[in-house]
Amino acid sequence: MAIRPDFAEAFSNLGALQLEQGALGDAVDSCRCALRIRPELADAHQNLGKALLALAQPDEAAASCRRALELRPAFAEACNSLGNALLRLTRFDEAIAGFRRAIALHPEFAEAHANLGNALRGVGRLEEAVACYRQSVTLDPGLVDAQLQLATALRLQRRAVDAEATCRQVLDARPESAAALAVLAELRADAGCFAEAEALFRQAAAIEPQSTEAWAGIARSRRMTTADAAWLAQAKCLADGELPAQRELPLRFAMGKYCDDLGEFDDAFANYRRGNELSRLHGPAHDQRQLTRTIDRIIRSHDRAWFDQVRPGASPSERPVLIVGMLRSGTTLAEQILSSHPEVFGAAEQEFWAVEMAGALSRSFATGSPRLEVDDAARAGMAARYLELLYRLSADASRVVDKLPTNFLCLGLIHAALPRARIIHMRRHPIDTCLSIYFQQLEAVNSYTSDLADLAQYYREYRRLMSHWQAVLPPGTMLEVPYEALVEDPAAWTRRMLDFLALPWRPACLDFHRSERAVVTASKWQVRQQITRSSVGRWRRYERHLGPLRSLFDLD
Repeated sequence: MAIRPDFAEAFSNLGALQLEQGALGDAVDSCRCALRIRPELADAHQNLGKALLALAQPDEAAASCRRALELRPAFAEACNSLGNALLRLTRFDEAIAGFRRAIALHPEFAEAHANLGNALRGVGRLEEAVACYRQSVTLDPGLVDAQLQLATALRLQRRAVDAEATCRQVLDARPESAAALAVLAELRADAGCFAEAEALFRQAAAIEPQSTEAWAGIARSRRMTTADAAWLAQAKCLADGELPAQRELPLRFAMGKYCDDLGEFDDAFANYRRGNELSRLHGPAHDQRQLTRTIDRIIRSHDRAWFDQVRPGASPSERPVLIVGMLRSGTTLAEQILSSHPEVFGAAEQEFWAVEMAGALSRSFATGSPRLEVDDAARAGMAARYLELLYRLSADASRVVDKLPTNFLCLGLIHAALPRARIIHMRRHPIDTCLSIYFQQLEAVNSYTSDLADLAQYYREYRRLMSHWQAVLPPGTMLEVPYEALVEDPAAWTRRMLDFLALPWRPACLDFHRSERAVVTASKWQVRQQITRSSVGRWRRYERHLGPLRSLFDLD
């Protein structure tokens, strides 16, 4: 550059090096200098896009990558970077297409395979994600992030042995990998070994004192007390520093939990609010009108006349049990109780019906059809594939429980394909439910969770749809279980659930907290404890902060 001040490639390459060193502002400046000299330099647009994404500007990053692709259509690296920007914007289908295009152009592009795995995981397609991560690691065994993403995906599949083996491979090569220790800690917590989990999180924090995931994991491992003042001091020090939003975010939710555990509710809410503000920076805006249109279309497509139709090819299987409701409504508790029965297998959260419903909705909106169009043959195929999935998970259980809460959107489709499947609807006080959601760090795809007004609107639409299902589903198809009643009298409501599933009483169901099965949801600590009423009426501690949630009192 000193010799040739108009050498655009040198500015672009300098920007790439500055990006690797974390000098993001300098990287942007260098790339823009290159583009002022040569606006048609595709590499500079690509490097600029990567720098802008690192600065949490995904829209601008996507625009830069698209410009690079206009200039060089077969630019695999730009396809990959565009996919990353779209993934940050939670535009999963477009991101998947971008990564697939990068791989088509460059089949040995290990990073693109790993990123495709991230996108597929984001829409719940875990088996495909695992295959992508494995391919990435095969192409580049030194790609540690892909190995750890593989371990995480295996963990979400409850393949704990395989997940741990993958972490151990990373640690054999890099004994000081704090990230690998953090995944091992999550595996221990899933199994209910919270003391071991905390020890691993602390080991990770000792290796990498700036690891916000490790410090946040400590708070998730148990109830915090005043003896944890040193933890709070370290968390505050990190959170108040110049952290990227995505690294500050887990700390804010952990600090909120710390304050809640200690009864400092105003401080707790302040931290939760900050965490949700950071979440909104990296997620899509919630579209209230689109949600209402979606619920309208589901209701219109599944009226009483539709349910009265005879459907040839529907499966008579009684194995599937769907537990549905809002997030944080007690679905994990219900699954843990039922899966303690020797004839029941808990399959955790399967995305099968969510994927099928998303496809049906997408086709409906694309064609302008006012209703969902799924023919008998397609539904029969869905039933067969779903039953095969359940069989692979458990070949001999009388009942298999799928507890994905948002399957409440799919109940018409599920009943048409599997009319003898049983549905348990967990219902909890609306404001307790919404606050519990607001207090959790959730995936960005849940666009409504980080704003109280969006939460209130989503809850109303959920209740509108559930009222419709109660009116049109045949009697005996669905059992509504109030969360508050379940924790008040677990024996009586456990008997009701077992009777509903035509299963005999087993006392083991009341000792669900002793179960050794892995739990990977945010409720993993709570469901290892004996039932208490401590979470009933929790909203009263936060009454001064309810804001838009107050409108839900009329639904109580």
